[in-house]
Amino acid sequence: MIDQTMTAVREPVAVELISGPTEAGGLAHFELAHARLVLAQLKKLLGRQGLLDLLADEIERGNAYLRDMASQSNGELRPTTIVLEARGIKAGQFLRWLGAAFQDEPVLLAAEPDHYAMFLNIDTSVTVVERLGLHASRVLLPAFDKAPAWTADTADALLPESDYPFRRIADITLSDGTIVGRMLNQFGDTDDGFRANITAYFPTACPEEFFEHHRQHIAVEFSNWIRAAAEEQH
Repeated sequence: MIDQTMTAVREPVAVELISGPTEAGGLAHFELAHARLVLAQLKKLLGRQGLLDLLADEIERGNAYLRDMASQSNGELRPTTIVLEARGIKAGQFLRWLGAAFQDEPVLLAAEPDHYAMFLNIDTSVTVVERLGLHASRVLLPAFDKAPAWTADTADALLPESDYPFRRIADITLSDGTIVGRMLNQFGDTDDGFRANITAYFPTACPEEFFEHHRQHIAVEFSNWIRAAAEEQH
């Protein structure tokens, strides 16, 4: 005889908020807002150096992983892309805002929970400490005014300049100069806003979950930056 208590499929529990909070939004919205506030508070209390000290061992493991992936890939990189459409703000406005935001690190960090540190160095290169794949990593981006270096793989991904006149390309390197990735960001205005085509390149040996995590990462990151930039325009 089959024990029905062991074979019955349980229905998922559903909870609906009927009344209480007076602000607009729902349970997921409230939880996200509270998580962001607490995370921002913790990062502020620890400070940049406190965060870096806390993550030192994790960063070392993360950078070792990227170095190993680059070695296994023999320098070959694989692209992964997201596309965003924004309304109410033009590409030039957003890019001017983003450039100025590097003087206000908390604004940059707030865009994505994976962000730990983002700051300009004396030579105007950019240090980024963030979660890449399964680990926190510390990488360098070249100065914003450095001329782009098109390569065969990135050249194939270039969109028509007439439609995407705003471009940013840069190698992603470790402190020892090892190239562990590349970025190609292309922006073009639409009638009521702009479109962003964001492509990241990482070693081909990286597993698919690494690329999927980064797709989600840049989608969250850029969408929040665009919202923040748009709010300052009004």
